[in-house]
Amino acid sequence: MNLPNKITLSRIFLIPLMLVFLLIDEKNFSTLHWGAYTLPLNQLIAALLFILAASTDGIDGYLARKNNMVTNLGKLLDPLADKLLVAAVLISLTAMGKCNAWISVIIISREFAVTGLREVALLEGSVIAASKWGKAKTITQIIAISALLLNNFPFEWLNIPFDDIAIWLAAVITIYSGIDYFVKNKNILSLSKI
Repeated sequence: MNLPNKITLSRIFLIPLMLVFLLIDEKNFSTLHWGAYTLPLNQLIAALLFILAASTDGIDGYLARKNNMVTNLGKLLDPLADKLLVAAVLISLTAMGKCNAWISVIIISREFAVTGLREVALLEGSVIAASKWGKAKTITQIIAISALLLNNFPFEWLNIPFDDIAIWLAAVITIYSGIDYFVKNKNILSLSKI
């Protein structure tokens, strides 16, 4: 197994560890206080693990392309790892009351729909590459989820609901990118025997 695939696998293996810290009873951890801002230490650890895991997404792909190490396993694992990471943390944030369920459903549903479209394309002998809107979707989701995990740090001090704005923006870009994938690849659906 090459280095990029190991990095991708590390992203998958970080998910359960992140969830343990995110969902553990915070009474077992101290809470950080900066003025009126508070953040349970376990949630900070989960946020840092999420940011670490999310940062590996660009690293594994870059290394695979740069060193000519692109493999079929990597093509399968990389998007799977991304979807598992985002879905796991969004479901957890929804359970914690930090994210509206409908936003989580929209984002996760889009991921399933585009994955389905990509699988149909593969069956038809085509590959659907990531679009600029797909990349924008990923970036806005990571920023929004990080802000939610960090209890809106540092914007809480400025009384700016950045976390709410960011998750709404992520939802809008997620919807748009999903529509964009289907519109640009409608020929694949018309060619397939669905």
